[in-house]
Amino acid sequence: MKIIRWFAGLVVILAFLYMNFFYLEIELIVRLINVILFCSLFVLFRVIVGPSPADRIVAVDILGVLIIGLLALTSLWNDQSFFLDVGLIWALMSFIASLAFSKILEGRPLDD
Repeated sequence: MKIIRWFAGLVVILAFLYMNFFYLEIELIVRLINVILFCSLFVLFRVIVGPSPADRIVAVDILGVLIIGLLALTSLWNDQSFFLDVGLIWALMSFIASLAFSKILEGRPLDD
């Protein structure tokens, strides 16, 4: 059963990559935004289903990195630096949230 799920996932990923890079006639930045959004679906799945709290914390951290990349690509696509400012703020907040989550997971108080 596990092999069938892996094979089905591989087929979905390959179909997405084929449609995104060979079939659709869109700009490269839009293709990269599509890839980041597709990867975000997998990360959100790991946040919801994650087998342990540590896996969920790592997935939330990866989701933060993907959002920062999405903001950078959006900034390039729209020619506006505002999105880079938001990405910088998001990076700082994501770092602080990762520290707080890891302290809570360890069982220590936040003011320690």
